Amino acid sequence: MEVIVAKTAGFCFGVKRAVDKVYEQIKNGKQPIYTYGPIIHNEVVVKDLDEKGVKVVDTKEELAALKEGVVVIRSHGVGKEIYDILNENGVEIVDATCPFVKKIHKIVSEQSADGRQVIIVGDEKHPEVQGIKGWGNDETKVITSYEDFDHLQIPAEKRLCLVAQTTFNYNKFQELVEKISRTSYDINVLNTICNATQERQVEAKKVASQVDVMLVIGGKHSSNTQKLYEICQKECKNTYYIQTLDDLNPECISSACNVGITAGASTPNNIIEEVHTNVRVKF
Repeated sequence: MEVIVAKTAGFCFGVKRAVDKVYEQIKNGKQPIYTYGPIIHNEVVVKDLDEKGVKVVDTKEELAALKEGVVVIRSHGVGKEIYDILNENGVEIVDATCPFVKKIHKIVSEQSADGRQVIIVGDEKHPEVQGIKGWGNDETKVITSYEDFDHLQIPAEKRLCLVAQTTFNYNKFQELVEKISRTSYDINVLNTICNATQERQVEAKKVASQVDVMLVIGGKHSSNTQKLYEICQKECKNTYYIQTLDDLNPECISSACNVGITAGASTPNNIIEEVHTNVRVKF
């Protein structure tokens, strides 16, 4: 059996940087240590951090109750309001926001101040999008389709700015941009999808088109992993979404001549290697 592992599989720069910052705080003996939301969408990593004393704070109310310690802002980033709460309480901030996300925060803030209505293409429930929205104003909206845009019924005289969640499907974003660009709006389109995300999606599609079975590894709440799964499934009907080796049903790959493996940006290399080794050795 041939096993093809995507070169872009695993931690991206932003995620690795965020995880490293938390472990750095542990190493330095800082206590107590909190992350605002899980540092990444990977249960294995979050569990390991919990065992080392790092606690997850999930709500603004919990955050506002903190009066000491260190709070690590995860790679997804947060809205301006969160910084205000922490600064007011004098809590130390370790900002691990991905630089690509930081760039979007700056764009949204500046474009809103310039009078443009910002439209974010992405999943409104995703923490990255919620954080991006927090740098806009009451007019800042989130869409995932042209129908969503049309339903906003934005006045024709409005000047717009279109940005994207860093992990949004690049092809879907381009299709949406083409449709919106045909309208009469004065619109400033900024492709803010991370380069690493685009490369990962392109490579995943290529690998999936060459194999009998495709394995996509990542946390069940990972947006970028879900996108990879959708892309791979279109190329290979035998595509399976797993978090760890324990989720892999041997029967799924027992008759395959070749297997492809990719992984989301929140998947540690050791998990990818474990899956790769077991698939290659046992089958």
